[in-house]
Amino acid sequence: MSTLTELTNHQFRLAARPKGMPQHTDWEYRAEPVGEPGEGQFLVEVSHLSLDPAMRGWMNEGKSYIRPVRIGEVMRAGAIGKVIASRHQDFAVGEHVSGMFGVQEYALSDGRGVQRVDTGSAPPESYLGALGMTGMTAYFGLFDIGRPEPGQTVVVSGAAGAVGSVVGQLAKLKDCRVIGIAGGAEKCRLLVDELGFDAAIDYKSDDVKQELRTHAPDGVDVYFDNVGGDILDTVLSRLALGARVVLCGAISQYNNTDEVKGPANYLSLLVNRASMTGMVVFDYADRYGEAAAELAGWLAEGRLHAREHVVEGGIDAFPETLLDLFSGANVGKLVLKIRD
Repeated sequence: MSTLTELTNHQFRLAARPKGMPQHTDWEYRAEPVGEPGEGQFLVEVSHLSLDPAMRGWMNEGKSYIRPVRIGEVMRAGAIGKVIASRHQDFAVGEHVSGMFGVQEYALSDGRGVQRVDTGSAPPESYLGALGMTGMTAYFGLFDIGRPEPGQTVVVSGAAGAVGSVVGQLAKLKDCRVIGIAGGAEKCRLLVDELGFDAAIDYKSDDVKQELRTHAPDGVDVYFDNVGGDILDTVLSRLALGARVVLCGAISQYNNTDEVKGPANYLSLLVNRASMTGMVVFDYADRYGEAAAELAGWLAEGRLHAREHVVEGGIDAFPETLLDLFSGANVGKLVLKIRD
């Protein structure tokens, strides 16, 4: 067994702020010795990285809900790993943990924001997906902001993605009619046949507005938006009276090289006495336990199905795998496995 001083930590640091889609030149790939934990710290051997659309926003300069990743800093990312050395009284060697460990093979932590995970009851990738921030985002965004009621119509964009695929299933658990918007016939088939959505709209080939008229003739009561842009504008034109719009993400806009496209149909909010509210999952940190317990119960009962798209490429595959988020290559939660 190697000692800590013999281990090498491979990592990706932000080298430049991207203009449009991230390029190889925006990253610095570095190899450096693994650090020894100081008092109150522990060392994590990272096994799985969470790849999320929000990472693209974290790379930009400017004010946001979280400070941007600094030039020269290890790229921020959620991850799962195992504690291999510890000088922290609450974290023991051998425990599996999740946290914002970054795009690297080893990470030092003081325990802030770190959760223990039981990889015996669920695979590591599930704690980055349905049992992790993905599930928390879907849970609080839908239930706290969307407030769906039985019989209401819920529309989800990016419905075959990490958050969207969970949102639709949670809405079905509340006896709602659920319509997913996704790209491609295969993703739409999965939404209906495997995840239980009532209908799916293929934005690549269908007339989204006409399909909404067909599948939601009385309007949309809750719209959970993950994409922004034209899709958001179209759904706004189909809101029901008192509708709630949850702004979770805008993946269609993250790599724009010009101005972000805002909604032209925002007056629909006034006409329909509707609301449009942004949500950031970190605001619900003190309630994560509540959501985790419910989500785990539904998974165990088979009423919620986790979809993780695991790429086994190692740390070197990070730049290319990240781009899969923006090409629509993934179904469900995108995870990069960097070691067993």
